[in-house]
Amino acid sequence: MSTPGELLLEQPSEATLKVILSGRWKLQKNLPNADEVVRKLDGTPTVGDVGIDALGVDDWDSGLLVFLVDLRKYCLEKKIRLKSRGLPQGVSSLLELATAVPEKKDARKAEGRVTFLTNIGDQTLDFFRSCGDLLEFVGEATVAFSKLLRGKAQYRRSDLWLILESCSGQALPIVTLISFLVGMILAFIGGIQLQMFGAQIYLANLVGIAMVRLMAAIMTGIVMAGRTGGAFAAQLGTMQVNQEIDALKTLGISPMEYLVLPRMLALAMMMPFLALYANVMGVLGGALVAMSMPGINATQYYKQTVAALSLWDLGIGLFSSIVFGVIVALSGCMRGIQCGRSASAVGDAATSAVVTAIVGIIVATAIITIITNMLGV
Repeated sequence: MSTPGELLLEQPSEATLKVILSGRWKLQKNLPNADEVVRKLDGTPTVGDVGIDALGVDDWDSGLLVFLVDLRKYCLEKKIRLKSRGLPQGVSSLLELATAVPEKKDARKAEGRVTFLTNIGDQTLDFFRSCGDLLEFVGEATVAFSKLLRGKAQYRRSDLWLILESCSGQALPIVTLISFLVGMILAFIGGIQLQMFGAQIYLANLVGIAMVRLMAAIMTGIVMAGRTGGAFAAQLGTMQVNQEIDALKTLGISPMEYLVLPRMLALAMMMPFLALYANVMGVLGGALVAMSMPGINATQYYKQTVAALSLWDLGIGLFSSIVFGVIVALSGCMRGIQCGRSASAVGDAATSAVVTAIVGIIVATAIITIITNMLGV
């Protein structure tokens, strides 16, 4: 059985100190530490070189690494050259790994508290930087879509069908619930006001136009942002952590075509159908509330809804749903590809994807509304 870890100091010359390690260097009581060497170096300021001889080490664990890391840290601070000979196999690589990435410190935080204006400046720079990243990603997605139109895009059609399945039937329950409740809420709010003027029949106009023209597409987009956009970010973020996206690039396969394009196509194709379904459920929710009011029956509500709606209302809603689908897919994929290399980064990417998609949906809604008002449709 090998002896416990031992430490022997020799000084061949005034400028050289030799540290000889032997025995079993495992975590235990009375294991030598770097303080003994440090005291010797402090008492001998002429020493400029420290040599470690570990040929006599029989067994080791993190106890040896702690000793070496502490000694190396002291030598770096005092600008003393440290040389090693006969380190056990694996110790050198672990030692380099432990000291390769120094702890990052924010210079401003080290100096003191960050000022309010400095914080605003940092946030502004981050915003414009993210805008540039977004434009670059949208441009790459546009190039990938143009390759699809020319039949040159590299992607698996089986992946497209799987994504279509997850974006369609599996999303119906939550879309049903949200759309039905939104229709009921619109009817409740509008019905209270219209009853004051005896015009509760126009409740059908309010619910029908609001749902078909905008609300169904918006609510479906927000639901898909939380349900599907976050899932896309988590999937691609996990692939980034596992270096699968790097492997695709190494093989000459574009991640934009192989991963982003099928997801963008699937959502753009399924969102109009989900929006149509949301229209029906929203109108039914409004009808349920309206028929509870005096003077309105199902036939009257149906005829009033049909008379109030036009193809323009339906077309604007379907076009908005396609735009929202593209926004949700691009937001999820972009945040997933931008994900870091840790588990917490995957969660951050999913959260950021949902927030980005919802903000994009609201901004797109405002733009579409302004354009349709200017065109008079």
